Amino acid sequence: MFFTLLAVTLSLSVAVSYTAAKVFRKPIGAIFSRIIQDDISAAWQRYVMFATYVVGISSGVRIYDLERYISPQMRDMDILQLTAERWVLEIYRTLIACLQGIAWMYLVVFVVALIAYVIMRGFELKRGKADQQDVK
Repeated sequence: MFFTLLAVTLSLSVAVSYTAAKVFRKPIGAIFSRIIQDDISAAWQRYVMFATYVVGISSGVRIYDLERYISPQMRDMDILQLTAERWVLEIYRTLIACLQGIAWMYLVVFVVALIAYVIMRGFELKRGKADQQDVK
């Protein structure tokens, strides 16, 4: 039963990560192509997509929590049994943890991208003012 739970949580985490990567592929590509404006923006986009899978799967498949089903928590306690209620809870925890991990990762990426955009925009405005003064 434990191996089935592990396979289900892994599959579910991969599916959620795939969906999130697919949904955010175009926005991330647009952001990186605007900020970086070079061929390397595609490499950064691929890295963020890879990070989406890593963060999603590692957040969704919580190995330390699943260990409760193969070894007792304390010496005198029994191993937890996988009942139907626990299956529902574990699947729900997998979904929430996977989405939460991906959301935090994208939040960090978008905050850094916003800071980079503001800095880049400031340089563009400064350069534009300098060009206008040179024309006069």
